[in-house]
Amino acid sequence: MTELILIIVQVIAAMGVVISVVYLGMQINQQNKITKAQFGHSLTQRQYDRFFNTTKDSEFSEFLAKDWAADDLTHTDRWRINHFVMMCLVDLFDVYDKVQEGFVDESHLNSRINALRLGVMKSDAGKGVWNYMKRNRSKEFNEWFEFEVYERELEVDPNQQKRTEGMNIIRE
Repeated sequence: MTELILIIVQVIAAMGVVISVVYLGMQINQQNKITKAQFGHSLTQRQYDRFFNTTKDSEFSEFLAKDWAADDLTHTDRWRINHFVMMCLVDLFDVYDKVQEGFVDESHLNSRINALRLGVMKSDAGKGVWNYMKRNRSKEFNEWFEFEVYERELEVDPNQQKRTEGMNIIRE
């Protein structure tokens, strides 16, 4: 009789362990979903903040509305353009990495790449900054990016460097 009670206790204990492990798995899964949602929310908030601040800042909006291919851009304009493009690329790098790691939905990446595809990255400034920044990324990312934006591997015009002469960007 004692052995029967001992077996029953062991079965109950084993069931308790199984139930605890299942419950822990459910908690981890729920926490992963919450974390993914928080990442997604912070990425969306970051983008909304940029949009909102652009609408509030008329001087910056005028700068963004300029023809970035114009010959009359000042060195300050070119510098600002380069840093704006860098900011967009760094944001894209961050989102791409988070999508690859499964932390956020691909829709966050698509909204950013679609915006860059509209024209920013097709300007000489965009191409020049990309040519510089792509050194920091993997071959896989570079191929993906260039196909998404340019629909082919980007070939940079050798005269591109003339655009940055006199600026503290790249010096030989």
